[in-house]
Amino acid sequence: MRIVGRIVLWEGGSLWAFDVPPARDRAQTTRLHAHHAIQLTFSAGGSFAICTENGHTEGPAVLIAPDVPHAFEPEGRIALIFVEPESQAGQVLMQRMAGAPVTRLDAPFLEDTPTRLSGIWADPRPDDGVIAALGQVVLEKAVGKALPPRPLDPRIVRALDWLAPRLGGHVSLPEAAAVACLSDSRFSHLFAAQVGLPFRTYLLWRRLMLAVDRTAAGSSLTAAAHEAGFADSAHLSRTFRRMFGIPAASLHLM
Repeated sequence: MRIVGRIVLWEGGSLWAFDVPPARDRAQTTRLHAHHAIQLTFSAGGSFAICTENGHTEGPAVLIAPDVPHAFEPEGRIALIFVEPESQAGQVLMQRMAGAPVTRLDAPFLEDTPTRLSGIWADPRPDDGVIAALGQVVLEKAVGKALPPRPLDPRIVRALDWLAPRLGGHVSLPEAAAVACLSDSRFSHLFAAQVGLPFRTYLLWRRLMLAVDRTAAGSSLTAAAHEAGFADSAHLSRTFRRMFGIPAASLHLM
């Protein structure tokens, strides 16, 4: 599947917008995959279905919990918003899902969401700042009014802040544990409980997001892989396919 679109990242989230041409003989379907982020999927004039072991859920707006294996059947203009679960918006969305793997969103804010998102394809082409602001507005409407999120443990916050500028280099669990002033075992347990992923899996996810950001900025897959701390472009491609169900090389960014 060749996908043409835009990817814009901001702290704690990102917006991916694609215009997927109709398939000639069957629906376009990604491989079964799972990723750390919460995924909000919106129709921006197109249509889609989310497929899990429990069946199909169709749009116009669907929320997918972190680490839920799913396949994606898109056609036409689609927008995905990925939200880090440990972010404030992510914690509120997790509360809203109440343990459900997939939730169809039916709310008044959806009435103008496709029109808003269609602006991504406007002429002249909007810049990344405009698209990021649009994504954040749609996310805020999806979050709505909810219970206040549970704050992360300050020791984990300290480790996450320390990790962010070091994603492209060598990072070890003992170093992160030392920043949090915890033993390795205690840090591993607390990190997984707070963030929802083991430290090394989370590190891989954040490196993948950094590579996506570099690719969206114009870097080649090879350069993006090295900048994000992957051994090579093959390592990046395997990780991308496992987490998103499509080859990284299939993305053609506008």
